[in-house]
Amino acid sequence: MIALKNILVATDFGEAADTALAYGRDFARTFGATLHVLHVVDNVLMRLGGAEAFLGVYPDVQRDIDEAARRQLERRISDEDRTVLGAQAVTIMSNATAATIADYAADEKIDLIIMGTHGRGAVAHLLLGSVAEKVVRMAPCPVLTVRLAEREFLRPDALQLVARA
Repeated sequence: MIALKNILVATDFGEAADTALAYGRDFARTFGATLHVLHVVDNVLMRLGGAEAFLGVYPDVQRDIDEAARRQLERRISDEDRTVLGAQAVTIMSNATAATIADYAADEKIDLIIMGTHGRGAVAHLLLGSVAEKVVRMAPCPVLTVRLAEREFLRPDALQLVARA
């Protein structure tokens, strides 16, 4: 039997990540697992290569970016997620998104990572790379990648039938 105690949903706040969060909630409910929701915030100074002109305003800009990410993450987690699933909202600053996700999974003893994927074409994938693909290679646990509207296991008409029963 598969025992999942800690489930991690990595989010970039896109639509595919929202779909992954829905999967994460369902898995956490089904297995009685704790739900971790992680967003990796860009380290702006490192992204700009340490530009000296940026040093004077960096702390304020980075703080604003961090705070905006925290607020966005908090809005995605409901009170029910917190009470029923023990949901934890986590932001970590890094420019190595995939490695940060894998490291968090190892540190927190995550049993399953769920994340959205954009399903880009081969050329875009070759040029841009894929965070999801890197996480699959680096993760210490299984990774479920979810494409936006890839599968709809419960259709609206099925939900209505269940509600009437």
